[in-house]
Amino acid sequence: MTTSLRALLGATALCALTGAAWAENTTITVATVNNGDMIRMQGLMDDFNAKHPDITVEWVTLEENVLRQNITNDIATGGGQYDVMTIGTYEVPIWAKLGWLVSLADLPASYDVDDLLPPIRAGLSVDGTLYASPFYGESSFLNYRTDLAEKAGIVMPAAPTWDDIKAAAAAMNDPANGVYGICLRGKAGWGENMAFLTTMANSYGARWFDENWKPQFDSPEWKAVLTDYVELLTKYGPPGASNNGYNENLTLSLQGKCAMRMDATVSASSLIDPNQSDFAANVGFALAPDAGLGKRANWLWAWSLAIPSSSDAPDAAKTFVEWATNKDYLALVASKEGWANVPPGTRTSLYANAEYAALPFAQMTIDSINAADPTHPTVQPVPYTGVQFVAIPEFAGIGTSVGEIFSAALAGQKTVDEALAEAQAFVTDEMTSAGYIK
Repeated sequence: MTTSLRALLGATALCALTGAAWAENTTITVATVNNGDMIRMQGLMDDFNAKHPDITVEWVTLEENVLRQNITNDIATGGGQYDVMTIGTYEVPIWAKLGWLVSLADLPASYDVDDLLPPIRAGLSVDGTLYASPFYGESSFLNYRTDLAEKAGIVMPAAPTWDDIKAAAAAMNDPANGVYGICLRGKAGWGENMAFLTTMANSYGARWFDENWKPQFDSPEWKAVLTDYVELLTKYGPPGASNNGYNENLTLSLQGKCAMRMDATVSASSLIDPNQSDFAANVGFALAPDAGLGKRANWLWAWSLAIPSSSDAPDAAKTFVEWATNKDYLALVASKEGWANVPPGTRTSLYANAEYAALPFAQMTIDSINAADPTHPTVQPVPYTGVQFVAIPEFAGIGTSVGEIFSAALAGQKTVDEALAEAQAFVTDEMTSAGYIK
């Protein structure tokens, strides 16, 4: 063998080895929402990196509405920009049926899929097959400042009515001292203001559609919902309420500026954390309110990790998903930041843990999750499932547009009657075009 041939073969072998080494190192891109638990996960990546040095994780962290728009565009076009997407109980069944998501049926036995809370697992499955792994699950609740309630002579029931809420908001409102009676989502979006308003509507006896898919915004029930919502926030809410979503209202609560706030149960841990909250010792919790009709204004949601079919690294993505959502991850968070900061609402074993069960919000959270009924979300019969959303592909667009209309009413740009008439006409046109209304 000549020297030159040996050199050529050696170089070829070196290239082959280098190529093999390169192939063993995979980079995945994870798209997630800018909520506290997701930010915390990024801070714990040393654990993942030590266990999986062959996988590099790049993050895209976005505000909720922007995240939804970006990942929906990417997955619908097969763009392949992301290997792991943070999505919820609305998207998973729809996208799985379209073939857009990778099945998670083959997660390792150590993942213990049977430990997932039944309502959460059901919302992320199609025909019994899991298509997304829940990072945290939530319902909605009321948090309030106990010191302000005591000062105002308010005794908050564990299961308040909307009349209780109205009276408490009026009694505790103190804008001269920077304290507002109530903080509710006003920012437009199907998962922002419409998540809240849809559950409020459920409790008032309202519904998005009747049994023939005819929109119901011209009903007296929706008139009562939007009237009370706008009145609560214009009389007793913070300035600029139409711009406030989950994160904005949570920040106001942590600063003690919300006497009351109705929002996601996942925020409870930050409210009792003295490192985050100025009033951690003065926080009370109650169930989301009702109007005596048999439905409370609580939702059911799980921010979950799913793998789009367009990913070119599904195995590495699945390794990451399993790490981020298994029981070991919960123990990791507990060891670093305490049980109160463990992602809630996903596993039965978490609520069987005595340390976690002793937290002031644990029982209320699991009770709220179990009480939500996506198959019967409303007082009157409806043709759809979903508690704070309507589980049809068109809802994301329709819900956001209606959210913009109602946010404008909150901002004083149109009356309640004008907003309801506009929503009724718009949704009727959209549902007719989509073939729901004949």
